[in-house]
Amino acid sequence: MDRIDPAIDVPAVSAADLTLPAPAEGSAEVAARVAAARRRQRDRYDALGMPAVMTNVAAPPQALDHVVRPDAGGLKLLRDAADAMKLTARGYHRVLKMARTLTDLDGENKVSRLNLAEALSDRSRVSDSV
Repeated sequence: MDRIDPAIDVPAVSAADLTLPAPAEGSAEVAARVAAARRRQRDRYDALGMPAVMTNVAAPPQALDHVVRPDAGGLKLLRDAADAMKLTARGYHRVLKMARTLTDLDGENKVSRLNLAEALSDRSRVSDSV
């Protein structure tokens, strides 16, 4: 399980979906947000003296201490979930990397409890489907 990257099922678009209002964020906006997040990640690791690391997923575990510093509520959530989900060190680090990426996509600097909760939720969905 720890070697499987999170994946989220995306159901097919139904005819009813086509009648819904357009999403608030279109493809161009999403692409711009992803590009900005990737720039943030590249710049972050370059500043840490790791120019070969360009994304959070490629970051070594020791770098996570510098780039993921959850607030007290986030840290408690992470500890409780790690115990409840029986996360290994690899699984724990994958959750941190995912939360850091979600934070980057939000354009924020501080990893929030919400980002950690979403990363943990994505992980639990993967384990439910395996």
